[in-house]
Amino acid sequence: MDELFENRTDLSKLSEAVSQMRGAIGRVVVGQSEMVDLMIAGLLCDGHLLIEGVPGVAKTLSAKLLSRSIDVPFSRLQFTPDLMPSDVLGTSVFNPQNMQFQFKPGPVFSNIVLIDEINRAPAKTQSALFEVMEERQVTVDGQTYPMQEPFIVVATQNPVEQEGTYRLPEAQLDRFLFKINVGYPTAQEEVQILQQQQHQSAAELLQEVQPVLNAGDIAYFRSLVKQMVVQPKLLEFIASIIASTRNNPSLYLGASPRASLAILKAAKAMAAIRARDFVLPEDILGIVPHVLRHRIILSPEKEMEGFTADDMVQQLLEKVEVPR
Repeated sequence: MDELFENRTDLSKLSEAVSQMRGAIGRVVVGQSEMVDLMIAGLLCDGHLLIEGVPGVAKTLSAKLLSRSIDVPFSRLQFTPDLMPSDVLGTSVFNPQNMQFQFKPGPVFSNIVLIDEINRAPAKTQSALFEVMEERQVTVDGQTYPMQEPFIVVATQNPVEQEGTYRLPEAQLDRFLFKINVGYPTAQEEVQILQQQQHQSAAELLQEVQPVLNAGDIAYFRSLVKQMVVQPKLLEFIASIIASTRNNPSLYLGASPRASLAILKAAKAMAAIRARDFVLPEDILGIVPHVLRHRIILSPEKEMEGFTADDMVQQLLEKVEVPR
Protein backbone atom coordinates (compact mmCIF):
# COMPACT_ATOMS: atom_id res chain seq x y z
CA MET A 1 0.00 0.00 0.00
CA ASP A 2 2.88 2.37 0.80
CA GLU A 3 4.25 1.89 -2.70
CA LEU A 4 0.94 3.03 -4.16
CA PHE A 5 1.18 6.44 -2.49
CA GLU A 6 4.77 7.11 -3.53
CA ASN A 7 4.91 9.57 -6.42
CA ARG A 8 6.19 7.58 -9.37
CA THR A 9 5.47 10.30 -11.91
CA ASP A 10 6.92 13.80 -11.78
CA LEU A 11 3.91 16.10 -12.00
CA SER A 12 5.69 19.35 -11.14
CA LYS A 13 5.52 20.76 -14.69
CA LEU A 14 1.88 19.75 -15.04
CA SER A 15 0.97 21.31 -11.69
CA GLU A 16 2.74 24.54 -12.66
CA ALA A 17 0.89 24.64 -15.99
CA VAL A 18 -2.48 24.00 -14.30
CA SER A 19 -1.77 26.81 -11.83
CA GLN A 20 -0.90 29.19 -14.68
CA MET A 21 -4.09 28.27 -16.59
CA ARG A 22 -6.22 28.76 -13.50
CA GLY A 23 -4.61 32.14 -12.99
CA ALA A 24 -5.06 33.19 -16.61
CA ILE A 25 -8.73 32.21 -16.68
CA GLY A 26 -9.33 33.54 -13.16
CA ARG A 27 -8.17 37.02 -14.22
CA VAL A 28 -11.31 37.31 -16.32
CA VAL A 29 -13.82 34.76 -14.97
CA VAL A 30 -14.65 35.22 -11.29
CA GLY A 31 -15.47 32.03 -9.40
CA GLN A 32 -16.54 28.97 -11.43
CA SER A 33 -13.48 27.08 -10.14
CA GLU A 34 -15.14 23.69 -10.72
CA MET A 35 -15.88 24.56 -14.36
CA VAL A 36 -12.27 25.67 -14.88
CA ASP A 37 -10.89 22.42 -13.44
CA LEU A 38 -13.29 20.37 -15.57
CA MET A 39 -12.22 22.23 -18.70
CA ILE A 40 -8.56 21.60 -17.91
CA ALA A 41 -9.36 17.93 -17.20
CA GLY A 42 -11.10 17.65 -20.56
CA LEU A 43 -8.02 19.08 -22.23
CA LEU A 44 -5.74 16.61 -20.43
CA CYS A 45 -7.77 13.54 -21.36
CA ASP A 46 -8.75 14.56 -24.91
CA GLY A 47 -12.45 15.02 -24.22
CA HIS A 48 -15.11 17.29 -25.71
CA LEU A 49 -17.02 19.65 -23.42
CA LEU A 50 -20.67 20.71 -23.37
CA ILE A 51 -21.27 23.80 -21.22
CA GLU A 52 -24.87 24.59 -20.31
CA GLY A 53 -26.12 27.69 -18.55
CA VAL A 54 -28.39 30.70 -18.85
CA PRO A 55 -27.17 33.68 -20.91
CA GLY A 56 -24.49 35.83 -19.33
CA VAL A 57 -22.71 33.34 -17.06
CA ALA A 58 -19.46 33.35 -19.09
CA LYS A 59 -19.90 30.10 -21.03
CA THR A 60 -18.53 31.42 -24.31
CA LEU A 61 -15.99 33.62 -22.56
CA SER A 62 -14.60 30.62 -20.64
CA ALA A 63 -14.18 28.63 -23.86
CA LYS A 64 -12.34 31.59 -25.44
CA LEU A 65 -10.10 31.86 -22.38
CA LEU A 66 -9.24 28.16 -22.64
CA SER A 67 -8.18 28.70 -26.24
CA ARG A 68 -6.25 31.88 -25.40
CA SER A 69 -4.21 30.04 -22.76
CA ILE A 70 -3.06 27.49 -25.36
CA ASP A 71 -0.91 28.38 -28.36
CA VAL A 72 -2.94 26.45 -30.95
CA PRO A 73 -5.40 27.50 -33.70
CA PHE A 74 -8.93 28.35 -32.57
CA SER A 75 -12.18 28.68 -34.50
CA ARG A 76 -15.74 29.55 -33.59
CA LEU A 77 -19.03 28.48 -35.13
CA GLN A 78 -22.32 30.17 -34.30
CA PHE A 79 -24.93 27.49 -34.88
CA THR A 80 -28.17 28.69 -36.46
CA PRO A 81 -31.24 26.86 -37.87
CA ASP A 82 -30.14 27.50 -41.48
CA LEU A 83 -26.58 26.19 -41.04
CA MET A 84 -25.63 23.38 -43.42
CA PRO A 85 -23.13 20.51 -42.84
CA SER A 86 -20.80 22.00 -45.46
CA ASP A 87 -20.68 25.22 -43.43
CA VAL A 88 -19.09 23.16 -40.65
CA LEU A 89 -16.98 20.56 -42.44
CA GLY A 90 -16.07 22.35 -45.65
CA THR A 91 -16.86 21.65 -49.28
CA SER A 92 -15.26 20.78 -52.61
CA VAL A 93 -14.75 23.80 -54.86
CA PHE A 94 -14.07 23.62 -58.59
CA ASN A 95 -10.70 25.05 -59.61
CA PRO A 96 -10.84 26.24 -63.24
CA GLN A 97 -7.04 26.38 -63.48
CA ASN A 98 -6.52 22.63 -63.17
CA MET A 99 -10.13 21.66 -63.98
CA GLN A 100 -10.45 19.72 -60.72
CA PHE A 101 -12.42 19.94 -57.51
CA GLN A 102 -10.40 20.90 -54.44
CA PHE A 103 -11.51 20.49 -50.87
CA LYS A 104 -11.81 23.72 -48.91
CA PRO A 105 -11.70 22.90 -45.17
CA GLY A 106 -14.42 24.32 -42.96
CA PRO A 107 -14.04 25.97 -39.54
CA VAL A 108 -14.07 22.59 -37.77
CA PHE A 109 -10.48 22.13 -38.99
CA SER A 110 -8.86 23.70 -35.97
CA ASN A 111 -7.44 22.56 -32.64
CA ILE A 112 -10.02 24.10 -30.34
CA VAL A 113 -13.46 24.54 -31.88
CA LEU A 114 -16.06 26.61 -30.04
CA ILE A 115 -19.63 25.86 -31.10
CA ASP A 116 -21.89 28.52 -29.65
CA GLU A 117 -25.56 27.62 -29.09
CA ILE A 118 -25.06 24.12 -30.46
CA ASN A 119 -28.74 23.23 -29.99
CA ARG A 120 -29.84 25.84 -32.54
CA ALA A 121 -28.83 23.74 -35.56
CA PRO A 122 -31.11 20.99 -36.95
CA ALA A 123 -30.32 17.26 -36.85
CA LYS A 124 -28.82 17.32 -40.35
CA THR A 125 -26.08 19.71 -39.24
CA GLN A 126 -25.66 18.04 -35.85
CA SER A 127 -24.92 14.73 -37.57
CA ALA A 128 -21.99 16.35 -39.38
CA LEU A 129 -20.16 16.37 -36.04
CA PHE A 130 -20.52 12.65 -35.30
CA GLU A 131 -17.45 11.43 -37.17
CA VAL A 132 -15.11 14.30 -36.33
CA MET A 133 -15.91 14.22 -32.60
CA GLU A 134 -15.39 10.46 -32.25
CA GLU A 135 -12.74 9.61 -34.84
CA ARG A 136 -10.95 12.97 -35.21
CA GLN A 137 -11.36 12.90 -38.96
CA VAL A 138 -13.69 14.19 -41.67
CA THR A 139 -14.77 12.23 -44.75
CA VAL A 140 -15.93 14.30 -47.73
CA ASP A 141 -16.47 12.97 -51.25
CA GLY A 142 -14.78 9.70 -50.36
CA GLN A 143 -11.63 11.40 -49.02
CA THR A 144 -10.66 11.26 -45.34
CA TYR A 145 -8.97 14.25 -43.73
CA PRO A 146 -7.47 13.73 -40.25
CA MET A 147 -7.59 16.47 -37.62
CA GLN A 148 -4.50 18.00 -36.03
CA GLU A 149 -3.89 17.14 -32.37
CA PRO A 150 -5.06 18.35 -29.96
CA PHE A 151 -8.66 18.53 -31.18
CA ILE A 152 -11.37 19.56 -28.73
CA VAL A 153 -14.94 20.71 -29.32
CA VAL A 154 -16.28 23.08 -26.67
CA ALA A 155 -20.02 23.60 -27.15
CA THR A 156 -22.42 25.86 -25.29
CA GLN A 157 -26.17 25.77 -25.00
CA ASN A 158 -28.94 27.61 -23.18
CA PRO A 159 -31.27 25.33 -21.15
CA VAL A 160 -34.22 27.72 -20.90
CA GLU A 161 -34.89 28.75 -24.49
CA GLN A 162 -37.14 26.51 -26.57
CA GLU A 163 -37.92 28.71 -29.58
CA GLY A 164 -35.68 27.86 -32.54
CA THR A 165 -33.77 25.10 -30.74
CA TYR A 166 -33.40 21.38 -31.42
CA ARG A 167 -32.74 18.56 -29.00
CA LEU A 168 -29.25 17.11 -29.40
CA PRO A 169 -29.25 13.45 -30.55
CA GLU A 170 -28.29 10.96 -27.83
CA ALA A 171 -25.44 9.67 -30.03
CA GLN A 172 -23.96 13.16 -30.15
CA LEU A 173 -24.42 13.81 -26.42
CA ASP A 174 -22.56 10.58 -25.72
CA ARG A 175 -19.52 11.97 -27.53
CA PHE A 176 -19.12 14.76 -24.96
CA LEU A 177 -16.87 13.85 -22.05
CA PHE A 178 -18.56 16.30 -19.67
CA LYS A 179 -21.75 18.26 -19.52
CA ILE A 180 -20.88 21.18 -17.27
CA ASN A 181 -23.76 23.07 -15.69
CA VAL A 182 -22.86 26.70 -14.98
CA GLY A 183 -24.90 28.52 -12.37
CA TYR A 184 -25.18 32.12 -11.23
CA PRO A 185 -22.31 33.68 -9.27
CA THR A 186 -22.68 34.37 -5.56
CA ALA A 187 -23.36 37.92 -4.34
CA GLN A 188 -19.72 38.32 -3.36
CA GLU A 189 -18.54 37.06 -6.76
CA GLU A 190 -20.96 39.46 -8.46
CA VAL A 191 -19.34 42.36 -6.60
CA GLN A 192 -15.91 41.16 -7.77
CA ILE A 193 -17.15 41.05 -11.36
CA LEU A 194 -18.41 44.64 -11.09
CA GLN A 195 -15.13 45.80 -9.55
CA GLN A 196 -13.09 43.97 -12.15
CA GLN A 197 -14.95 45.26 -15.19
CA GLN A 198 -15.82 48.82 -14.21
CA HIS A 199 -12.66 50.04 -15.99
CA GLN A 200 -11.92 47.17 -18.40
CA SER A 201 -14.40 45.09 -20.37
CA ALA A 202 -14.21 41.30 -20.53
CA ALA A 203 -13.07 41.58 -24.15
CA GLU A 204 -10.15 43.83 -23.13
CA LEU A 205 -9.21 41.48 -20.29
CA LEU A 206 -9.36 38.56 -22.73
CA GLN A 207 -6.80 40.20 -25.01
CA GLU A 208 -4.33 40.39 -22.12
CA VAL A 209 -4.32 36.61 -21.59
CA GLN A 210 -1.13 35.02 -22.89
CA PRO A 211 -0.64 31.34 -23.88
CA VAL A 212 0.91 29.10 -21.24
CA LEU A 213 0.86 25.81 -23.20
CA ASN A 214 1.51 24.63 -26.74
CA ALA A 215 0.55 21.44 -28.60
CA GLY A 216 3.75 19.69 -27.50
CA ASP A 217 3.07 20.47 -23.84
CA ILE A 218 -0.44 19.04 -24.09
CA ALA A 219 0.81 15.83 -25.71
CA TYR A 220 3.40 15.45 -22.94
CA PHE A 221 0.90 16.08 -20.14
CA ARG A 222 -1.56 13.64 -21.69
CA SER A 223 1.14 10.97 -21.61
CA LEU A 224 1.60 11.68 -17.89
CA VAL A 225 -2.13 11.40 -17.23
CA LYS A 226 -2.21 7.96 -18.85
CA GLN A 227 0.38 6.82 -16.30
CA MET A 228 -1.86 7.57 -13.30
CA VAL A 229 -2.21 4.51 -11.04
CA VAL A 230 -5.71 3.05 -10.72
CA GLN A 231 -6.29 0.16 -8.35
CA PRO A 232 -8.36 -2.82 -9.60
CA LYS A 233 -11.01 -2.15 -6.95
CA LEU A 234 -11.53 1.33 -8.40
CA LEU A 235 -12.07 -0.15 -11.87
CA GLU A 236 -14.71 -2.39 -10.31
CA PHE A 237 -16.20 0.68 -8.61
CA ILE A 238 -16.55 2.48 -11.95
CA ALA A 239 -18.11 -0.62 -13.53
CA SER A 240 -20.60 -0.94 -10.67
CA ILE A 241 -21.69 2.69 -11.06
CA ILE A 242 -22.34 2.21 -14.77
CA ALA A 243 -24.06 -1.14 -14.19
CA SER A 244 -26.47 0.54 -11.76
CA THR A 245 -27.76 2.74 -14.60
CA ARG A 246 -28.78 -0.30 -16.66
CA ASN A 247 -31.97 -2.28 -16.04
CA ASN A 248 -32.96 0.47 -13.63
CA PRO A 249 -36.74 1.01 -13.54
CA SER A 250 -36.23 4.74 -13.01
CA LEU A 251 -34.17 5.11 -16.18
CA TYR A 252 -35.29 4.76 -19.78
CA LEU A 253 -31.65 4.74 -21.00
CA GLY A 254 -28.54 3.78 -19.05
CA ALA A 255 -24.91 4.56 -19.72
CA SER A 256 -22.73 2.76 -22.27
CA PRO A 257 -19.12 1.52 -21.94
CA ARG A 258 -18.05 4.86 -23.37
CA ALA A 259 -19.22 6.38 -20.09
CA SER A 260 -17.04 3.94 -18.11
CA LEU A 261 -14.00 4.95 -20.15
CA ALA A 262 -14.90 8.62 -19.73
CA ILE A 263 -15.02 8.26 -15.94
CA LEU A 264 -11.68 6.46 -15.92
CA LYS A 265 -9.92 9.05 -18.10
CA ALA A 266 -11.47 12.00 -16.28
CA ALA A 267 -10.62 10.59 -12.84
CA LYS A 268 -6.99 10.23 -13.93
CA ALA A 269 -6.96 13.83 -15.17
CA MET A 270 -8.48 15.13 -11.93
CA ALA A 271 -5.89 13.21 -9.90
CA ALA A 272 -3.12 14.78 -11.99
CA ILE A 273 -4.62 18.25 -11.54
CA ARG A 274 -4.55 17.61 -7.78
CA ALA A 275 -0.83 16.70 -8.04
CA ARG A 276 -1.34 12.99 -7.39
CA ASP A 277 -0.15 10.13 -9.58
CA PHE A 278 -2.86 7.80 -8.28
CA VAL A 279 -6.66 7.91 -8.39
CA LEU A 280 -8.80 8.01 -5.24
CA PRO A 281 -12.55 7.26 -4.95
CA GLU A 282 -13.10 10.98 -4.39
CA ASP A 283 -11.79 11.70 -7.89
CA ILE A 284 -14.34 9.31 -9.34
CA LEU A 285 -17.27 10.53 -7.22
CA GLY A 286 -16.52 14.14 -8.14
CA ILE A 287 -16.69 13.68 -11.89
CA VAL A 288 -19.49 11.07 -12.18
CA PRO A 289 -22.34 13.66 -12.29
CA HIS A 290 -20.64 15.58 -15.11
CA VAL A 291 -20.05 12.37 -17.09
CA LEU A 292 -23.51 10.85 -16.62
CA ARG A 293 -26.01 13.71 -16.52
CA HIS A 294 -26.24 13.92 -20.33
CA ARG A 295 -25.96 10.17 -20.95
CA ILE A 296 -28.91 8.84 -18.95
CA ILE A 297 -32.59 9.38 -19.75
CA LEU A 298 -35.19 9.28 -17.01
CA SER A 299 -38.35 7.23 -17.31
CA PRO A 300 -41.51 9.26 -18.05
CA GLU A 301 -42.79 8.53 -14.54
CA LYS A 302 -39.68 10.02 -12.91
CA GLU A 303 -39.81 13.05 -15.16
CA MET A 304 -43.44 13.66 -14.17
CA GLU A 305 -42.40 13.46 -10.53
CA GLY A 306 -39.94 16.28 -11.13
CA PHE A 307 -36.73 14.28 -10.88
CA THR A 308 -33.64 15.44 -12.77
CA ALA A 309 -30.67 13.49 -14.11
CA ASP A 310 -28.53 14.89 -11.29
CA ASP A 311 -31.06 13.64 -8.72
CA MET A 312 -30.88 10.14 -10.18
CA VAL A 313 -27.07 10.14 -10.31
CA GLN A 314 -26.99 11.13 -6.65
CA GLN A 315 -29.37 8.30 -5.76
CA LEU A 316 -27.24 5.82 -7.69
CA LEU A 317 -24.06 6.92 -5.94
CA GLU A 318 -25.70 6.57 -2.52
CA LYS A 319 -26.50 2.93 -3.24
CA VAL A 320 -23.07 1.93 -4.59
CA GLU A 321 -20.49 0.88 -2.03
CA VAL A 322 -17.43 3.14 -2.10
CA PRO A 323 -14.12 1.23 -1.84
CA ARG A 324 -11.71 2.25 0.92
